[in-house]
Amino acid sequence: MFANILVAIDGSEASQRAFDRALETAKAGNASLHAVYVVETGLFSSLPADNTVEVMYNVLKNEGESVLARAKSQAAASGISLTTHIKFGHAGSELIALAEKNKADLIIVGSHGKSQADRLLIGSVSTFVVTHSKVSTMVVRL
Repeated sequence: MFANILVAIDGSEASQRAFDRALETAKAGNASLHAVYVVETGLFSSLPADNTVEVMYNVLKNEGESVLARAKSQAAASGISLTTHIKFGHAGSELIALAEKNKADLIIVGSHGKSQADRLLIGSVSTFVVTHSKVSTMVVRL
């Protein structure tokens, strides 16, 4: 079994399924569970640095905090302690870096993100993680 699980969540249906699977897996193996929400900075990298970009980052950060708070409540209701993280950067790279930092032995991701536009702009996070991660990765399909 796994001892330290990292799950990526973004508020999408696929990430909710991934989180549900992470809860089940953590509970079955008495594993520690971490959830991360990544504010994808690549979406705004070509825009001039001004108040508009800062406002967008704050909106996305607030969304992430809300998603993580809901996850923490759901975990508590299931009897699981959840550590949450919010990161800024390329989602796949941030997931892998956090997994290494926290010595995760399993990364769980959803098969699809919030929108097809995100996939076109930033690529598939799940594909990136599966390709580049040194630890086991579970991709939860819709």
